[in-house]
Amino acid sequence: MTPHARSHADADPGARRVLALASSALVVLVAEPLYLLVDTAVVGHLDGAGGATGAQAGVPLAGLAVGGVVLAQVASLGTFLAYGTTARAARHHGAGDRPAAVAEGVAATWIALLVGAAVVVAGWLTAPWLATLLGGGGAVADAATGWLRIAVFGAPGILVALAGHGWMRGVQDTRRPIVIVLAGNGLSALACPLLVYGAGPVPALGLEGSAVANVGAQAIVGVLFVGALVREGVSLRPVPAGMRAQLGLGRDLLLRSLAFQACFLSATAVAARFGAPSVAAHQIVLQLWMFMVTVLDALAIAAQSLVGAALGASSVGSARRVSGRVTRYGLVLGVVAGLVFAATAGVLPGVFTPDPAVRDVVPQAWWFFVALQPVAAYVFALDGVLLGAGDAAYLRLITVGSAIGAFLPMIWLSLALDWGLVGIWAGLTLFILARAVAVGWRVRGEGWAVTGAA
Repeated sequence: MTPHARSHADADPGARRVLALASSALVVLVAEPLYLLVDTAVVGHLDGAGGATGAQAGVPLAGLAVGGVVLAQVASLGTFLAYGTTARAARHHGAGDRPAAVAEGVAATWIALLVGAAVVVAGWLTAPWLATLLGGGGAVADAATGWLRIAVFGAPGILVALAGHGWMRGVQDTRRPIVIVLAGNGLSALACPLLVYGAGPVPALGLEGSAVANVGAQAIVGVLFVGALVREGVSLRPVPAGMRAQLGLGRDLLLRSLAFQACFLSATAVAARFGAPSVAAHQIVLQLWMFMVTVLDALAIAAQSLVGAALGASSVGSARRVSGRVTRYGLVLGVVAGLVFAATAGVLPGVFTPDPAVRDVVPQAWWFFVALQPVAAYVFALDGVLLGAGDAAYLRLITVGSAIGAFLPMIWLSLALDWGLVGIWAGLTLFILARAVAVGWRVRGEGWAVTGAA
């Protein structure tokens, strides 16, 4: 063990270090959901700007919901690049070997570029089929197809950014990710309303303008993360052995992501069968849910980085102290969030759409969303602990089991029995509760705390 590693082993990361990592991660994490909320609000007001009524009301927002959930699944599939890279890079960082930690980022970036290119081709070709499958055909599917065929070109940037976040979190670099993400998403947030509605010489592109702004954000962020690797001075050659090691851990994380995908794609598909107002209402609450998941995940990322470094330096005690802290902080944050969303139930949905038909459906999902905040905080905090420990196989097992045993049956029963969004969000509730029991049991045991470098 190096002197650097011994210092990690002996040190208690403390509340200040946990909160410092979490706060920097929070800035990075909320930038993308905040941009998506701006995007949702801009597109949600296209009806008023274009005078859409009757059957066309809510179609642009519903099209964004259907197309957006497909693109979100690309990011969800790619989370193994972030989480797997963080776990492996943090172990090297804890052992005092920064070049090896950065090399994990190089391997992950090559994987991101190769997978991203394949996603562009597959996404463009299958966009009409996916939009019809999820949107039920008609105007909503047409709108989703047009949006998705543009937005899919942002996939390589999305995946490269995930790889970049992974290695930077592993080495506990808290400043550069903030600058990179704010640069890309900030410029695109300014461009989105301009491209959607037009101004002066800029034509009004409508819903497609939203997709162009998305691609711009992802391209800028991806290029900046590659530049950060270049400045580290390590070899940028693809190393097959390193890529295979990444993919080994990524296999379980990918299967876990596929379980999430099956759930949320099914939820959107079923919501679309209840009509444009239902899927638009689902989009609003789902985007707020994703925003809060991202906020709560800031603590999980701090846990992942610190737990990985502690176990890399053979300090199980430090890893357990991190686990306790992030769980307590997460529960407090979840309770506060639930109270805020309960108090704003009458006004917040109106920010995203002026359509009364959509706002009337929102309460069917809203109160599930409110009640789940503390439980979700607990789950995501302990997810971060187990991800930092590299316990991906267990997380894959419980996620797939909870999806098959809880979420998916409730979603399809909702369609068969006409339960609407109530059934969909009841399924999400069961899914989160099952995972809460499973991660709590695991962290109380010893099997996850395996020490040593990656």
